[in-house]
Amino acid sequence: MRVLLVEDDPRIANFVAKGLREQAYAVDLAASGEDALYQASINIYDLAILDVMIPAPDGFEVCRRLRQSGLRFPILMLTARDATDDRVQGLDTGADDYLTKPFEFRELLARLRALLRRSGELRPSRIAVDDLVLDTAAQTATRGGKQIPLTTKEYALLEYLARHAGRVIGREEISEHVWDETFDPFTNTIEVYVNRLRRKIDERAAHPLIHTRRGAGYMLGGTQASAMKLAAEPRAAGKKHV
Repeated sequence: MRVLLVEDDPRIANFVAKGLREQAYAVDLAASGEDALYQASINIYDLAILDVMIPAPDGFEVCRRLRQSGLRFPILMLTARDATDDRVQGLDTGADDYLTKPFEFRELLARLRALLRRSGELRPSRIAVDDLVLDTAAQTATRGGKQIPLTTKEYALLEYLARHAGRVIGREEISEHVWDETFDPFTNTIEVYVNRLRRKIDERAAHPLIHTRRGAGYMLGGTQASAMKLAAEPRAAGKKHV
């Protein structure tokens, strides 16, 4: 999940970003309304956390412009102002939820999960693909009942593939949802992480779950289902399955 965090207080921004990244979210930071609108125009986000009192335009105006531009990702507004009129204004400009400062980080996480449920991007507590099982709350993975040691980024990539199991996921989509704005598309970072997951998940297994479609991307799935899916995909000229 990729999040746009709009907050001009460096202390709060760093605290929230750090906590979200520890929960396997990819986070882009914006410190002004202008920067937030620019980031939203060039990147794809799963949700946004938007402070109201930011350098112009303020959070209300940013929210209104995002909705006017057709962007439908969930928006959680943050503010120190808890007056009813402010909450109503935030919701009327297109926000999906409103959280006043100070707040507990676990409540922020709970509200984000609720927003994702409403938007159809539910993160189920358990995802199973063949004998691979992910516990999304604990951010752990097991295969055949054996625990798989994963870094935060490895887990984030594996969960994204698992949530879209049976579908070929391209590098661009992976970078848009698993990495943040610092990702360099000209590196082989994604390939490196996929290979790490292969070593940890498939190396000692009877059959592989991670499959590569050259020129298209990667897919997580059981052997039979994966073979059928890859065979059904149109091949690029001169390309072979791996």
